[in-house]
Amino acid sequence: MSDLFDAAAMYDEDYLHFFADKPSAPTHGPVVGTAYTGSSAVADLVWRLLELSPGLRVLDVGCGHGTLANELARRGCDVTGLDSSAVFLERARANAAADFVQGDMRRLPPSWTARFDRVVNWTTAFGYFDDPTNRTVLAEMARVLRPGGRLLMDLDNVPRFLATLTPSRITARLPNGDMLVDRHHYDPLTARFTVERTVLRDGRARTLTFLKRLYAFPELRDWCAAANFTNIHGYGEDGEPLNAGHNRMVLAADRAHE
Repeated sequence: MSDLFDAAAMYDEDYLHFFADKPSAPTHGPVVGTAYTGSSAVADLVWRLLELSPGLRVLDVGCGHGTLANELARRGCDVTGLDSSAVFLERARANAAADFVQGDMRRLPPSWTARFDRVVNWTTAFGYFDDPTNRTVLAEMARVLRPGGRLLMDLDNVPRFLATLTPSRITARLPNGDMLVDRHHYDPLTARFTVERTVLRDGRARTLTFLKRLYAFPELRDWCAAANFTNIHGYGEDGEPLNAGHNRMVLAADRAHE
């Protein structure tokens, strides 16, 4: 299977230039702003919904530049962050409290089977591949969880996302004139959202493409059940039961006992 877009070109130093120092910046995804107020608020929500406590082993799949992984580690968890981007991981390892590994979420290390108490997959770090491969990613996250361990995923909430979708958006503009301009396309036949991004920086321009799969809660719930998860629930960014007005969809699920 070939990748659907060039992730290395998307998640590079330009991305960090525009987004990494913003308190609510995503670790992945094309659009700034996730309705969270900052890394501490995100960590509070993750801590509560994952029922974390010091000493638990946590894997952050698609950890980006490490904001959440490092915050959870500072609170006492034994955290491993995994990402494919060497640029992001270099940033994550600066003053790191967590351990970081470069790797592919489609093929997590064999030695990680049943290693972790919790897995977190945050800020739309899921849905980058074709459907069979996205299912493989879910199966891999289930494999590395111990039976009874918990998964927490944060994705776009489709009703709100589509209701507020615009044909294009300037997603970042800096005082020196650097900016990102995104053109959006949603295909209802595949539920794929495509962004054509133009990066204007230091007087130079380049264009690249980002693609992600959007999921309504019932579909992702059924996918998780097929991947051996149970006790599956949906929440919004405030930790309350999911509704159409939420910007984010947070899915919590437990790894089934054998």
